[in-house]
Amino acid sequence: MNPTFDVIVIGSGAGGAAAAHRLVEAGQRVLLLEKGGPLPRDGSTQDIARVVHAGEFLAREPWQDGAGNRVAPEEHYNVGGKTKWYGAALLRFAPHEFAGDETRGLRAWPFPIATLESYYGAAERLLGVRRFTPEPGLARILESLRRRAPDWTATPIPMALDSRITEVPHEARHFDGFASTMDLKHDAQLALLDPLAGMPNFSLRSGAEAAALIGDAADPMRITGVRTTDGRIYHARRVILAAGALHSPRLLARYVAQRRLFDRLPGARHIGANLKLHLLTAMVSLGLPRQDDLIRKTALLTHANFPHSSVQPLGFDAELIATLMPKWLPRNVSLALARRAYGFFLQTEDASLAANRVHEVDIDGDPRRVFDYDERRDSAALHEHRAFTRSFSRALLTAGLVSVTKRIGIQGTAHACGTLIAGNDPRESVVDTSGRVHGLDGLYVSDGNVLPRVSRVNPALTIYAWGLRVADLIAETDRRRHIQELTLTS
Repeated sequence: MNPTFDVIVIGSGAGGAAAAHRLVEAGQRVLLLEKGGPLPRDGSTQDIARVVHAGEFLAREPWQDGAGNRVAPEEHYNVGGKTKWYGAALLRFAPHEFAGDETRGLRAWPFPIATLESYYGAAERLLGVRRFTPEPGLARILESLRRRAPDWTATPIPMALDSRITEVPHEARHFDGFASTMDLKHDAQLALLDPLAGMPNFSLRSGAEAAALIGDAADPMRITGVRTTDGRIYHARRVILAAGALHSPRLLARYVAQRRLFDRLPGARHIGANLKLHLLTAMVSLGLPRQDDLIRKTALLTHANFPHSSVQPLGFDAELIATLMPKWLPRNVSLALARRAYGFFLQTEDASLAANRVHEVDIDGDPRRVFDYDERRDSAALHEHRAFTRSFSRALLTAGLVSVTKRIGIQGTAHACGTLIAGNDPRESVVDTSGRVHGLDGLYVSDGNVLPRVSRVNPALTIYAWGLRVADLIAETDRRRHIQELTLTS
C-alpha cells in the first residue's frame, strides 16, 4: 500500500481543525473528512425561528438513553463543527484542574498545565482572543454584587470575537448559539481551515461520513485508513479521531469488535466511558432597568465555596431570553419581561464515571446509538450545582434581580467530553500523552474525547490546545524518523 495521505483527520471541529492546521503547516499531506457541509451564508444561521424554534441546523439522528427512551442530543454536522455555533468563550483551565480529586471522582491529567501552556497561547493567537469591557447593564450588576455580595469574583472572559462586532448590532446579539455570516466570530473554520484553502497538501472533503476504521490485513493493531459511508476508502500512515465525544468512540468500538481486539487492547473497557457534559442551568434574572447591552458575555463569576462551578452571562437579547421564559406566559408578556432581564449560564464540573457512556447495541440487526448519562450518579456534583444555583440567585436578589431557572438536560451536549480519556496507565485510559490510542499503531485522538476532567469552564480552548500539541508531536516524530533515514543512507 502506498498511502495518498500522511494523515486523515475525522472531524473539523476544534480539535480536528487545530491538528489539521498544524500538520499542513509542517508539510504533512492531510485529508480532513467532515460529515456535514459548509453552512449557508444567507443569514439563515442567525434566524431565531430557524435556528432555535425549528432547530433546522441540528442533527436528526435517533438516539436512546440508558433506559431505552428516545433522546435527541443537540449535535451539529457542518464544516467547523460546534465551533460555528459556540458562544466564543475561550477560557483556560486552572492549574489545579489538571490534578485529580478522588473524593469527587475527578481524574488527573497525565501531565501538568505547563505542558499545554504554550499551546494555550498559540490557540489564543490563532483564534484572535480578546477581552471586552462589561457594558453598562452588566457593569451595574457586577458593581452591585461587589458591594452586596463580595464573595463573588468577576474576571473578564477571553472571547474569540472580532473587535468590530459591536458595530454590527445584529451580529453582536446573535453570536452565542448562532453561526456568524460576517466572519465576526473566530471559529475553527475561519481561523484554522480557511487559511489552508488552495494549499497542495490539504484536502477537505465535506459530506463525507466516516463509517469504519481500516486496519492492516496482517496486523490489526495497525490502523491504515478510513472507509466512508459511500464506500470510498482512503489510506494514510495515521488517522486522527476528532468527531466528538458521541461519535469517535463508536468508530473505535466498531473496529475493536470487528477485529476482535477487546482482550488485546489494554484500555478497551474505557472506550465510550467517562462521558462528561457539565451540569448546566440557564438562569433568567429580571429587574427594573431596561437591558440594552449587546454582547453581554464578558465576565466570568466564581465563588470560593463552589470550586467546581462558574457563571457566565448568556449572549442573548430579549427575543432569545424570551425563549427561556415559562411556556405558560403569553408571548407579549415574555418579551416585555425579557427586555428587563439578563440571562446567565451556570455550570458545574461532573466526574469521570464509567457508567456514563456512549455505545451501540444491536437489536435484531439494527444498531442503536445509546447515550447513557445520569447526573444522579454524581451526587457530589449535583449537590454543588444546586447549592451554587441557589447562592447565585440570592446574590442577584440583593442586586435587585429576581431569577427563574431552567435546567439543561442530557440533550445539551455542547460540552460533551471524555469518552476516550487520556492517561499514563494503558489499563485505565484509552489514549496516551501524545494522543495515540494505547496499543494501536497509527491511531490518534485530537479532540475533547481525551479530557480526563472538564474543569468548571468551557472546554473549547483546551481542545484547541490539545489538537495543536498532538499535531506537533506527530510532526516531530516524522522529522526525527526522516533524519534517522538520512543518516542511515549517508
